[in-house]
Amino acid sequence: MLTYSFENIGADSLYEYLYKCIKNDILQGRIPAETKLPSKRTFAKNLNVSTITIENTYGQLIAEGYIYSVPKKGYFVSNLTNMVKHVPVSKENPIHVAVEKKSYQYDFASNQTNPVHFPFTIWTKLVREVMLDREKDLMTNSPSGGVLELREAIAGHLRGFRGMNVCAEQIIVGAGTEYLYGLLIQLLGKELIYAVEDPGYSKIAQIYRSNGVKCVHIPLDKDGIHVEELNNSRADILHISPSHHFPTGIVTPISRRYELLGWASKSDNRYIIEDDYDSEFRLMGKPIPAMQSIDVSEKIIYMNTFTKSLSSTIRISYMVLPKHLLEKFYKELYFYACTVSNFEQYTLAAFIKEGYFEKHINRMRIYYKKIRKQVMEIFKESSLALKAEILEENAGLHFLMRIKTSYTDEELIRRVAQKNIRITCLSQYYAHHEDVNSHILIMNYSGIALEHVGEVFETLSNCME
Repeated sequence: MLTYSFENIGADSLYEYLYKCIKNDILQGRIPAETKLPSKRTFAKNLNVSTITIENTYGQLIAEGYIYSVPKKGYFVSNLTNMVKHVPVSKENPIHVAVEKKSYQYDFASNQTNPVHFPFTIWTKLVREVMLDREKDLMTNSPSGGVLELREAIAGHLRGFRGMNVCAEQIIVGAGTEYLYGLLIQLLGKELIYAVEDPGYSKIAQIYRSNGVKCVHIPLDKDGIHVEELNNSRADILHISPSHHFPTGIVTPISRRYELLGWASKSDNRYIIEDDYDSEFRLMGKPIPAMQSIDVSEKIIYMNTFTKSLSSTIRISYMVLPKHLLEKFYKELYFYACTVSNFEQYTLAAFIKEGYFEKHINRMRIYYKKIRKQVMEIFKESSLALKAEILEENAGLHFLMRIKTSYTDEELIRRVAQKNIRITCLSQYYAHHEDVNSHILIMNYSGIALEHVGEVFETLSNCME
């Protein structure tokens, strides 16, 4: 007769504890296959528990397939010889599923914004209002393109800020641009060739390749994508950031934009993905008009995100599809659920419609403009100014710095990292960066404390010697 002690069952109920004991004995082979188990009444009497406890225990074991019942004969242990034995994970050898990134005291490579700038008070107020006023809407599944109120708010913002004549229905909301890239690949086709900028943000190419499509790198000239190289590449889809290229800061002039639109118009399969990731933070002059605003052939797929303007942890992005692609999207991909929760969508919609987003952008533009000016002044007074020059000073929330050093880019990055400072070089953003030594640093200052900039510049100066 099976016997178990109930002295140390912890938080488990009696039947849960007993179920675990019998299951473990079966898995460890202490109760062989086809063994007949005691009847419920006999087992309950032997363990001094209720028949209901035994019934619940057997019921759970049957549901999971560890035992089976034969009418009028009883309960028997299942044959689990083909089952892979469960090996418990040792606490001394934990599984590492990701490599932990080193944190730096001063990080000029991070695009994370300082949390003190997020409008927590206003956001909390709007969340509370949404919770109180939209109980039914919050519990209703949103369309695959996103909540209509948010798409209307985004369309209004694009008309007022980017000069784009779009309707709310053209906008598709998703949790991050990476998710939207995946939808576009399914919509446009995996057999097409996708082209990205070189140098450029390497993650874009990684996402395309991870989705099983061919991705080619097109070099830049002083005006952006090199059109002749693009024609020779046989690419079908071009992914660019014409209003502010990262990391060079190049703004594609109107003549080159029309050249690229001309390239796209030569084939039904050709499209341009306009990545407008930080258009709000052009700190000098008026915002550059979007390419989408001059597109009369419906060849531009416009993409933007709120991760740059609000917070890197707010994973809300969107794309604006040409009308003929919109019809195809809802015909072929209608079954996808929107990946952004209704809570966030309604809150962001209110944040935009009530004018808070525009006020936040204006406030942050003034702040970053002031910070950039102070950073430049500190640079000019530092010893680093004798060994470096600033390039693309107006390149959004980062600037380029050409340095004079005999070290390779890789050596310099390693030397600086030993001082708890993280930098990146332009050479790292080329498709074959191992062949390039640009000696040009990319300095993102959006999350750096101003009081430490002078100290960091002096440390950088020392590392070059």
